[in-house]
Amino acid sequence: MIFTGWGTPLELLRMEVVQCDYEGRTVPEALREEFISLWDEKEYMNFDAVDILYKKLEQLPRDPDFGYVQPNDLEGIRKERPDGPRQLGAAREADLLDKFHGAWTGRAAGCALGKPVEHMGIRGQLGMRGRKAIRTYLENRKHWPLDYFFSGADAGDKLTVFCPQSQRENIAYMEPDDDIHYTLIALGILEKTGPDFGWRDVANFWNSSLPYNVICTAESQAILNYNNAVPRASNFRDASDWVTSDYTSSNRNPYREWIGAQIRADGWGYACAGNPELAAEFAFRDACWTHRANGIYGEMLFAAIIAAAFVVNDPIELVGIGLSEIPKNCKLAEACRQGLNAASENDDFHGYMDWVEEHYGELHGVHTVNNALVVIGAMIFGHMDFHQSICRSVEGGLDTDCNGATCGSITGAVVGATAIDSSLVPPLNDTIRPSVIGFQEITMTALAERTLQVHLKVRDSNGF
Repeated sequence: MIFTGWGTPLELLRMEVVQCDYEGRTVPEALREEFISLWDEKEYMNFDAVDILYKKLEQLPRDPDFGYVQPNDLEGIRKERPDGPRQLGAAREADLLDKFHGAWTGRAAGCALGKPVEHMGIRGQLGMRGRKAIRTYLENRKHWPLDYFFSGADAGDKLTVFCPQSQRENIAYMEPDDDIHYTLIALGILEKTGPDFGWRDVANFWNSSLPYNVICTAESQAILNYNNAVPRASNFRDASDWVTSDYTSSNRNPYREWIGAQIRADGWGYACAGNPELAAEFAFRDACWTHRANGIYGEMLFAAIIAAAFVVNDPIELVGIGLSEIPKNCKLAEACRQGLNAASENDDFHGYMDWVEEHYGELHGVHTVNNALVVIGAMIFGHMDFHQSICRSVEGGLDTDCNGATCGSITGAVVGATAIDSSLVPPLNDTIRPSVIGFQEITMTALAERTLQVHLKVRDSNGF
């Protein structure tokens, strides 16, 4: 039986074909033709026919020439990672509150900046790729290079932006967005359960606090898998003991290496400030039930980077610390190493992005790998300046609100709130209005204070 959630059964199958190729499980041409015939007949909701093809895909072996080593368990991941610092020492306690405030502020500012052009960045518009469409939109309004929130003003070019509450004409707070929701959820889990949380605690917290209609792609499929396996009636709950993170992350979930876990890294990085290894472990526990392989590694990479950003301010060093917590021979690590080399050989961010599009342009706009490269390039070419790095991350296109939020989180943690000099901050009025039950409206000042308390408990319980 096929379960559908984010997309139709046929759309899930279409994406699974792509994912199989990415994982090194080559789809035979005859099987592709069977899929194409269903698509041509518009059999989008033909559960039975799609289910047959999906089961055939699940039986495909991995190509013996697939050259990557990509374990999905924490022990296996740690065996494959390169040397790293693991711990950097505790960040100065006197600075932490300000740095947490800076990180929350940066995440919100970057997310709000990218929200209106997220769709444009991922899919492009009017035949232009996302980055080109964003630049054209800004140039037509004489707002290039990007320096402030997007205007919704009509310039007669038929290019469309969305999310009016995040446009310069209206913005007064951080509106609901999954890039903010998951950071709040990490805080809530650590407050409720503590540092010994497991992946089921995460799934149950989602059920208690997140409306299903604000959950996307891999997360949508994973929570559907989990809830189909976990009866609501208390006398049957033991029947769900069979369900594993392998099942929830893989069953009919072709989005398992997309960006959805990567955007959930921040709360774990904050809690483990100064301890990238522990941050990566927390990120693994969060990611393993919704994602596989590079999807998991993306969250681990950025959790480690964010934890390190409370102590380290050099972008190359930060990326190196992140890479030390994921398998050295995975696709994400390979891309990041190549990205660092490309950054050293290009004079500016957009030359670097030309390289990203040339080498990783075939990936979906919501994939982990290409979006990680945008953030890395924005950090380097923005010189870790809070304002410039965030603006470059959104100019880069692809998943603009995700990348703006991650870049803002990192640079905000580096500089701290009192040192931020950016026009992107005042319009938010220090306020987040999310769709997470229990966090309906809250200030970033309050979130920083709560994050500090969580961090101190995590630090005390783990001895760093």
